[in-house]
Parts: sequence; structure tokens; C-alpha cells
Amino acid sequence: MSKQVIGAGIRGANVVVDRVEGKINAAIEKYGKDQAVALPNTAYYLPVIYGITGEKVETLGDMLPIMEKCRQLLADVPVDNCWTPYLGPGLDSGMAALFAFDMEEALKYLGDDCPYLASKEDPEETDADIWLGAADDIILRKRGVEFVDGSAPGFAVIVGAASNPEAAAKIAKELQEKSIYVFMASNNEKGTSFAKQLVEAGVQIGWNTRLVPFGFDHPSAIHGVGFAVRAALTFGGKTPGDHVGVLKYIKDRIFAFIIALGPVCDEQYAAACGAINFGVPTIADTDFPQVLPTGVCTYEHVVTNIPESEIVTKAIEVRGLKITISKIDIPMPYGPAFEGERIKKDAMHVELGGPKSFGFEFAYSKPLDQVEDGKFTVIGPNIKDVEEGGLLPIGIWIELAGRKFQEDFEPILERQCHHLLNGAEGILHIGQRDIVWMRISKKAVAAGFTFEHFGTILHAKMHNEFGAIVDKVQVTIITDADEVNKRMEICRKTWTERDNRLSDMNDETTETFYSCSLCQSFAPTHVCVVTPERPGLCGAYNWLDCRASYEINEHGPNQPIAKGDVMDERLGKWKGVDEFVIPASGNAFESFAAYSILVDPMTSCGCFEAIAACLFAANGIMVVDRDYSGETPCGMGFSTLAGSVGGGLQTPGFVGISKFYIGSKKFISAEGGIKRLCWLPKALKEASKDMIDARGAEVGIPNLYDMIATEENGTDEETIMAFLTEAGHPCLEMEQLMEMM
Repeated sequence: MSKQVIGAGIRGANVVVDRVEGKINAAIEKYGKDQAVALPNTAYYLPVIYGITGEKVETLGDMLPIMEKCRQLLADVPVDNCWTPYLGPGLDSGMAALFAFDMEEALKYLGDDCPYLASKEDPEETDADIWLGAADDIILRKRGVEFVDGSAPGFAVIVGAASNPEAAAKIAKELQEKSIYVFMASNNEKGTSFAKQLVEAGVQIGWNTRLVPFGFDHPSAIHGVGFAVRAALTFGGKTPGDHVGVLKYIKDRIFAFIIALGPVCDEQYAAACGAINFGVPTIADTDFPQVLPTGVCTYEHVVTNIPESEIVTKAIEVRGLKITISKIDIPMPYGPAFEGERIKKDAMHVELGGPKSFGFEFAYSKPLDQVEDGKFTVIGPNIKDVEEGGLLPIGIWIELAGRKFQEDFEPILERQCHHLLNGAEGILHIGQRDIVWMRISKKAVAAGFTFEHFGTILHAKMHNEFGAIVDKVQVTIITDADEVNKRMEICRKTWTERDNRLSDMNDETTETFYSCSLCQSFAPTHVCVVTPERPGLCGAYNWLDCRASYEINEHGPNQPIAKGDVMDERLGKWKGVDEFVIPASGNAFESFAAYSILVDPMTSCGCFEAIAACLFAANGIMVVDRDYSGETPCGMGFSTLAGSVGGGLQTPGFVGISKFYIGSKKFISAEGGIKRLCWLPKALKEASKDMIDARGAEVGIPNLYDMIATEENGTDEETIMAFLTEAGHPCLEMEQLMEMM
């Protein structure tokens, strides 16, 4: 084992622990031991410490016993020429450094001089600084879906800085193209950081582009480790303090690695030693002794002297990541990381559709002999014919054919246009059907983009992602206003027919439901049961989506479930469903009720769009979504609720749901359905108005929307009760929830 790496790591850990101990003592002297400390909008009590030790750090006083633990873990600084063959002292000292970093970062949020932007996913161009600090729980859960479905295969923590801004942009783009998140922290000996280099190179940074600037100094790198630990606790159902389980989960499920650019200092050596505990290797571009033997990490622990041009490829190899990237023949990079890209007016070459024009996207199927695979046609002006800043209508007309293609698959593939086109750098896509709004950047046009490339993207991605049902794809792009209007009439007639067909489906007349086990990679006991009237709790999968997925991959996460005999019609229990759920959950659960929140509710993985919870005093049900960070009448915010409900748990009184499920006739129907809904965050209530009005009219309460409270009416049950009483909410007259359990 290299004495330089381990020795420097131990030396750096001692320096870090000494420094943080001094900061803690100074903070206690200023604020007192009872001063609360936390990472904003999280419920993990300093995540690395909590996950590994199970000990909560909620006050400055709570830091003192953790500091004692750090002292116990620290090894003595080795003297010159002293070499040890053991990795253990370095790993323990590295863990002490990580614990200290966890506390040091929390201390930054005390007082008025916090260096981090508050409650933001992305820095704005007007921000004086760019540092985001720790991800809050809303971001963690929002991004967790991408790690579950494989669109984010892992993350890189980049410390230091590249040789120049252009090199930094190239490294970042290569990681983006491979769909890998980039967490940026630390700086080099000249005070330069990788994140600042990206800004200088004109690269958009933030969560939406997967280039996340945690902080400028060395301790901020702990937020990358903290993100992984929180994922283990949130999605993996690991128990705080189960250090073996947490460390193994991160090694086996959260594929992370460190890229160290430029000279490495003792603090960075200490952080690298700590990261090895989690199976996270370090790959560096400078020349210092390596730590090559395997043991803790999947392969080598520390690999050095890798050129900048090769470091991403080498890092992926060392971490053991398996990434599949389909090369799309367009002049811009392509990958999920670009889906969050913003194209502002001054960066735009042309705008398509949207509020100033009109447009549509439409996919339909035809016989095989009537579709010419790979044929791309443009009707109307092409992009070269449009002056900078121009405006055009847009029609995206997709003709599909396949031996296994069914008519019900048409809307599913049509909806793929949003993320498939957004994956190209320089293309912004918003909306669907006849509310499409797109922008193409000047940069994309300068690179050689034409409207035919829309066809290139859709052709390649639909073949790659839906190859089991799609044999031919033909795309026509229409920018001629008369032709767009002509075809729009055809589209709208078809959409009406589709909506009527889908709206006629119900659980009673459907003999086959579908499972979704995508989230079992994070929550091993969770099983979604998707029915026509109950979509997946993530909001991304409905019954037709699952059926299409099964057609694409018979051995995939969406399996058919023959529902079998009805066991309880009110609760939504079927013999075949229970027989499927028992082995699919690893025998963790014996029964599942599709329509109840109180009796055997569906398990929740952590990727839910919203959580429904019983308010027993009000005799009603509240729903809170992940975008709401305030207090709720049940006494817990979304993050705290999610920590109690997620991880594959079955929790009577609580259930994870999709937002669309609120409008279903089967929404908590065992307990009275929509008539029980008494509290929503204001934004969610407004977004759900059409659904609530429609369901309210169906159940004979046309003014139900006005009876539902929001945070503006109160966030405790006593206040809510007064509002509900004055409004005459029907839940007050219904059977008591407590008596229905």
C-alpha cells in the first residue's frame, strides 16, 4: 500500500479534525450547545454521520460526541519513511475526515454569511456566486427517479480544476453524454475550481444539466457522499447505523467515483481514503503512487497519471460502470443531461410553435408496406431559410409500423417526443399534442443542425427504446402554416377518439393488471401494481405504458398480473394480485389493497409524486406533493413523511401516489374517495382543479374544490377543522376513519 497516499490521508484527516473541532468550540461559545444545526430542508441529521453511526446531530452539543468518535478513528500521523501494508488506518482516518466535513458544512449554515444559494436547483446568471450546497430532500427524490430507471447510471465527484476551461467543458460534456451526474467541489492550489471553469466556458450548470456545483472548498465534497448515503436510506430502506448495509448498498447500487484534477493536497487524500470505505475509487490526472490491489472497491482504489483526455473513460472502467450509448448522427451531443437545458431568447435562432405560433406532434401506425423506414421529409422552410430570431409553426408527423405494434401504443410513443428531442444539446421542447413549443439554439444551427435531424433523433431513439414493437419509423417535419393547420384537424379528431377509448377502461372490466418493479433496485420489497384506474405512483407509468413495456421486454420490470377472483371489491383485493405480490416483494407482504389507505395499502418506494395521509381529527385525507416544502396538517413535511413511508414500506394511513390518481374514480375509494380530500398545497390544488371539479360533479358536490383547504387556510388540524366546518366539507359527516381500520 502506498505510504504517500495512506500517510498523506492520515495526516490530512488529523488536520481536518483539529480544524473542525476548533470551529465547533467557537460556535458553541457564540451560540450555545442548544443551537440547532441542519442541512436545510433535509431530514437526515447530517447524512453521513447519521447513516453510518445512527447518531443524530441536531444541535451543536450533539457534535461533541461525534468529535470524540473522530478522535478514536484517527491514526497517528506516520513519521517519514514509515510504511504500512494495511489500508485499515487510512480508511478509519478517512472516515473521521468525512464525519468532520459533515459537521463543518453544517456550521456554514449558521449566521448570515452562508456561502450557498438558498433553495435553488440552478444558479442564475445574475447570482454573484454559483454554489448550491447540500441538495434538499425535494431534489433528492426528484432526481431519485432517474437513478431508479437507469437514465442516471451513476455520478462523478470532480475535485480540483482542469488545465483550462475548454478541457473542463470537454470532460463535463463527455460525462453528460454518458448520462452521469457531475458533482463539483474543491479547488486547486491556484484557487481555481472546475465549476468556475465551466461557467467561463459558457456551460450551463445546475441540477437540470446534471452539472452540480456543491461548493468551492474541500469540505463541500462531502455533499456527494451525503447524497449517496441519503439514497441508501431513502430508496434502499437501509436503517441508520447499519454501516455495513449502507456501505454495501452504495458500492453495489450507487455507482460513484472521484475524478481528481491537478495536484492533490492532504485534505483531498483524506477524503479519498474516506470514500474508499463506500466503494468509491479515485482517478487522478497527476502522478503519485497508486493503490491498485482490489478489496474494498470493485477494482482498483486509486489510479493516477491518467491524461485529461482519457480520464472519463478510465474512471468508468475502474468503477465498473456498464453504459450503453447509441450514437445518433446529429451535429450536437445527445444525452439525458441536456433535457434540462434552457435556451433563452438571446441564445435562440428560431422558435417553433408555442404561444406566438401553433404546432403539434402526432404519432400513428400504418401497415408495414406503407412506411419507409428512415425517410425524413421537410414540408415548408428549413432552418437555413429562417433568419436569426425567427418564428415558425411546427408539425411533427410520425408514421410507425411494426409486426407487434398495436393501436393503443400510439399515444405512448407520441409522448416520447418530449424527452427524445430534448436530449439533444441546443433543442428545447415543451408541451405535447397541439401545445408544442420548441426553440433551437444559435449554437446548434452553427453546428449544422437542420429540421431533418428531428427525424434522425426520433428514428434512432424509437428503434433503440421500442425495437420490440417498432420495425419502421418515418418522420415528416412541417413548417408550412397551411399544411400544419390541415393536419392539425386530423390530429385533434384522433386524440378525441383516443381519449374516449382510454376513458372507457376500468378495473372491473380489465382482467390483467401490470407490475412495475423498476424501483426494486432501490427498494427491494416494493411492487407497484398498475391498473387502468390507478397509475404508478411515480406518475410516469400508466396501464398502457406498462403493457407497452412488457411487449418491448417480456422479462423487464413490467409483468402482467392475472387479477383472478375478487376477494374484496371495496378494498380492491384480488386473489391473483396477492399471489403475485407475495413472491415479488420477497415474501415481505401478504396482501395488497388497490383502493385503501388504511388496509394493506400499496408499498411506496420513494419515487412517488405525492403522499396521501389520513387526518383523523378532520376525518379526511390530505395530499402533499414533492414540490411543497412547507408544513402540513399531519405535522410532517414531505421529506419527513417520505422518510417514514418510502423504502418499500406498507404504512396504513399513508400511501405514495401520482398526482393524476387524485382524479381517478378509484382514488382512496375504500374510504370514500374524493369526498375525503380536505387539504392540498395551493399549487397542487390549482393544478388539479379540472380533475377535482369533474369528480366533484360526479359525486354530487360540484363546489368541492372550494371546500378543500390549502396552506393559506392553515397547516394544523385545529385550524383546518374550522375551515372545513365553515365550508361544510363532506368529510365531517362521513364514517369515522378510525372505525374503518
